[in-house]
Amino acid sequence: MKTQPYKQDSGKLTYKVGVTLDRFIKSKQQDFPYATGELSQILRDIALASKIVSREISRAGLSDVTGAFGQTNVQGEEQQKLDVVANVRFTRALTKGGEVCAVVSEEEDLVIDLENSKGKYVVAIDPLDGSSNIDVNVSIGTIFSIYRRKTPTGSPIQEQDVLQKGSDQVAAGYVLYGSSTMLVYSTGNGANGFTYERSLGEFFLSHPQMQMPVDGVIYTINEGLTPHINPNILSYLEGCKRKGATARYIGSLVADFHRNLLKGGIYLYPPTSQAPNGKIRLMYEANALAFIAEQVGGAATNGTERILDIVPQSLHQRTPIYIGSKNMVAGLEKALLG
Repeated sequence: MKTQPYKQDSGKLTYKVGVTLDRFIKSKQQDFPYATGELSQILRDIALASKIVSREISRAGLSDVTGAFGQTNVQGEEQQKLDVVANVRFTRALTKGGEVCAVVSEEEDLVIDLENSKGKYVVAIDPLDGSSNIDVNVSIGTIFSIYRRKTPTGSPIQEQDVLQKGSDQVAAGYVLYGSSTMLVYSTGNGANGFTYERSLGEFFLSHPQMQMPVDGVIYTINEGLTPHINPNILSYLEGCKRKGATARYIGSLVADFHRNLLKGGIYLYPPTSQAPNGKIRLMYEANALAFIAEQVGGAATNGTERILDIVPQSLHQRTPIYIGSKNMVAGLEKALLG
């Protein structure tokens, strides 16, 4: 029988689609010999839930999923309907996967015990960050951290399984729901970004081995906080302005962080007289983004300590955060010393 070797057609009619998220995850499984596929499955479960949430967000103006739900979460913040939808979707996906034993969610007061007796992982997640912006069609996101449990599988969930430092994360990432839906994640070997192709229902690798510029010309802060923050930070911001830096603030943490990752910049949420511990949640916001930031050449600090070195004392602990381009964060730390 005659045969011929396969040659990939590179003509205009058959342009390359790219590497799917699932194929990329499988190609990286050898980086985790201890995981035997569980971590890969968790990432797939998160990706699946994010597709469903993306669909709900895109239909928000046409269906009754915008506005307040009528309840407040443990933070004292009014829950939006989409907060509840996203929380259900991600928790359900992680339950069905079977690899996760517990979930820490912004929308739940207590740890959610998934009763997966063989689950080796704990996931901390903000299911829908910035959801109050959905009514005005502004980008929002999901943030997640993945940890290996400390206690043996089959035993009850313990505090030490949940309250782990950010440096203990085995993976972290975020999903940005904007002009396109994009998933960025890292397992400790750099970070990669994937863009969702709706017609095919797949995430495709679009931003391989992402890198944050070491310097930037963007500073991101809620200017309304300036009367209530450390004067040294105000001096730092004035210095940024003199150097030609531009203020950019969306009000959705994922969107603000993602822009600064790509273009170079610094995000600041300092302690204030009203919020002396800052506003950003350590377990399911700061840790994940700090992990990503360091993997792409950036830095993250609370002003005195590396974010990933902070030992959490409670599920919903808040922290000040300065995160972004390495040189800008270093400049901020120097300014705080006076």
